[in-house]
Amino acid sequence: MEPITRSPTKARLSDRESIDYELLSMLEQKPDLSQRELSRRLGISLGRVNYCLQALAAKGWVKLENFRQSPHKQRYVYALTPAGIASKGAMTGRFLKRKLAEYEHLKAQIALLERELPGQDEDAE
Repeated sequence: MEPITRSPTKARLSDRESIDYELLSMLEQKPDLSQRELSRRLGISLGRVNYCLQALAAKGWVKLENFRQSPHKQRYVYALTPAGIASKGAMTGRFLKRKLAEYEHLKAQIALLERELPGQDEDAE
Protein backbone atom coordinates (compact mmCIF):
# COMPACT_ATOMS: atom_id res chain seq x y z
CA MET A 1 0.00 0.00 0.00
CA GLU A 2 1.41 3.39 -1.03
CA PRO A 3 1.77 5.96 1.76
CA ILE A 4 -0.37 9.04 1.40
CA THR A 5 1.75 12.08 0.70
CA ARG A 6 0.54 15.51 1.66
CA SER A 7 1.51 18.82 0.23
CA PRO A 8 4.02 20.48 2.59
CA THR A 9 2.17 23.78 2.25
CA LYS A 10 -1.18 22.22 3.14
CA ALA A 11 0.37 20.44 6.14
CA ARG A 12 1.90 23.68 7.36
CA LEU A 13 -1.36 25.52 6.98
CA SER A 14 -3.15 22.84 8.97
CA ASP A 15 -0.52 23.01 11.71
CA ARG A 16 -0.75 26.78 11.76
CA GLU A 17 -4.54 26.67 11.96
CA SER A 18 -4.26 24.21 14.85
CA ILE A 19 -1.92 26.54 16.72
CA ASP A 20 -4.21 29.51 16.04
CA TYR A 21 -7.19 27.51 17.29
CA GLU A 22 -5.39 26.36 20.43
CA LEU A 23 -4.09 29.87 21.13
CA LEU A 24 -7.58 31.34 20.75
CA SER A 25 -9.02 28.63 23.02
CA MET A 26 -6.42 29.16 25.73
CA LEU A 27 -6.75 32.93 25.60
CA GLU A 28 -10.53 32.71 25.73
CA GLN A 29 -10.22 30.74 28.98
CA LYS A 30 -7.31 32.70 30.48
CA PRO A 31 -6.46 35.96 28.67
CA ASP A 32 -3.63 36.84 31.05
CA LEU A 33 -1.41 33.87 30.13
CA SER A 34 2.11 34.99 29.32
CA GLN A 35 3.73 34.15 26.02
CA ARG A 36 6.19 31.99 27.93
CA GLU A 37 3.32 29.99 29.48
CA LEU A 38 1.55 29.69 26.12
CA SER A 39 4.82 28.41 24.64
CA ARG A 40 5.15 25.80 27.38
CA ARG A 41 1.54 24.62 27.10
CA LEU A 42 1.63 24.40 23.29
CA GLY A 43 5.11 22.88 23.11
CA ILE A 44 6.34 25.47 20.61
CA SER A 45 9.03 28.12 20.78
CA LEU A 46 8.47 31.47 22.43
CA GLY A 47 9.30 33.18 19.13
CA ARG A 48 6.63 31.18 17.32
CA VAL A 49 4.03 32.11 19.96
CA ASN A 50 4.97 35.76 19.55
CA TYR A 51 4.73 35.51 15.75
CA CYS A 52 1.32 33.77 15.92
CA LEU A 53 -0.07 36.29 18.42
CA GLN A 54 1.08 39.18 16.26
CA ALA A 55 -0.58 37.53 13.22
CA LEU A 56 -3.83 37.03 15.17
CA ALA A 57 -3.70 40.68 16.25
CA ALA A 58 -3.08 41.78 12.65
CA LYS A 59 -6.18 39.80 11.56
CA GLY A 60 -8.15 41.62 14.25
CA TRP A 61 -8.88 38.43 16.20
CA VAL A 62 -6.89 39.31 19.33
CA LYS A 63 -6.40 42.65 21.01
CA LEU A 64 -3.27 43.15 23.11
CA GLU A 65 -3.78 45.31 26.19
CA ASN A 66 -1.38 46.27 28.95
CA PHE A 67 -2.24 44.51 32.19
CA ARG A 68 -2.16 47.59 34.41
CA GLN A 69 -2.65 45.79 37.72
CA SER A 70 0.41 43.62 37.12
CA PRO A 71 3.65 44.55 38.88
CA HIS A 72 5.32 43.45 35.61
CA LYS A 73 4.44 46.38 33.35
CA GLN A 74 5.33 44.39 30.25
CA ARG A 75 2.55 41.85 30.86
CA TYR A 76 -0.34 41.85 28.44
CA VAL A 77 -3.88 40.59 28.40
CA TYR A 78 -4.84 39.00 25.09
CA ALA A 79 -8.54 39.70 24.63
CA LEU A 80 -10.43 37.93 21.86
CA THR A 81 -12.32 40.36 19.68
CA PRO A 82 -15.80 39.58 18.36
CA ALA A 83 -14.11 38.66 15.05
CA GLY A 84 -11.74 36.35 16.96
CA ILE A 85 -14.63 34.63 18.72
CA ALA A 86 -16.43 34.14 15.40
CA SER A 87 -13.28 32.81 13.73
CA LYS A 88 -12.64 30.40 16.59
CA GLY A 89 -16.19 29.12 16.22
CA ALA A 90 -15.67 28.54 12.50
CA MET A 91 -12.36 26.76 13.17
CA THR A 92 -13.88 24.43 15.75
CA GLY A 93 -15.62 22.25 13.16
CA ARG A 94 -12.52 22.00 10.97
CA PHE A 95 -10.34 21.27 13.99
CA LEU A 96 -12.69 18.52 15.16
CA LYS A 97 -12.84 16.99 11.67
CA ARG A 98 -9.04 16.96 11.45
CA LYS A 99 -8.64 15.38 14.89
CA LEU A 100 -11.24 12.70 14.12
CA ALA A 101 -9.41 11.83 10.88
CA GLU A 102 -6.12 11.58 12.83
CA TYR A 103 -7.84 9.35 15.38
CA GLU A 104 -9.22 7.01 12.70
CA HIS A 105 -5.79 6.84 11.05
CA LEU A 106 -4.16 5.93 14.38
CA LYS A 107 -6.78 3.26 15.08
CA ALA A 108 -6.05 1.68 11.68
CA GLN A 109 -2.29 1.78 12.33
CA ILE A 110 -2.72 0.19 15.76
CA ALA A 111 -4.89 -2.60 14.33
CA LEU A 112 -2.27 -3.28 11.65
CA LEU A 113 0.56 -3.36 14.19
CA GLU A 114 -1.40 -5.67 16.48
CA ARG A 115 -1.91 -8.13 13.61
CA GLU A 116 1.84 -8.08 12.89
CA LEU A 117 2.86 -9.01 16.44
CA PRO A 118 3.96 -12.66 16.68
CA GLY A 119 1.89 -14.78 19.06
CA GLN A 120 -0.86 -12.17 19.28
CA ASP A 121 -3.55 -14.71 18.28
CA GLU A 122 -2.51 -17.08 21.09
CA ASP A 123 -2.90 -14.36 23.71
CA ALA A 124 -6.42 -13.56 22.57
CA GLU A 125 -7.66 -17.10 23.30
